[in-house]
Amino acid sequence: MRTRRTLTAAFAVPLLFGILSLTQLMSRPRFATYYRPDVVQLFGTGMCFGAALVALVIMLRGPRNS
Repeated sequence: MRTRRTLTAAFAVPLLFGILSLTQLMSRPRFATYYRPDVVQLFGTGMCFGAALVALVIMLRGPRNS
């Protein structure tokens, strides 16, 4: 049960950071023109979504503790 909680947190935290970062980036008026800091932030957002996806797959494919 402890592993499932850890994986849930490993899924939720990067997903939350990714969503917050993406909404903050999209709310900028200069979103249509990409600058270097915006590209770096998009890479970081993508890495957060990727980490959340990996944690979700591990959580769903892991052994059942029922």
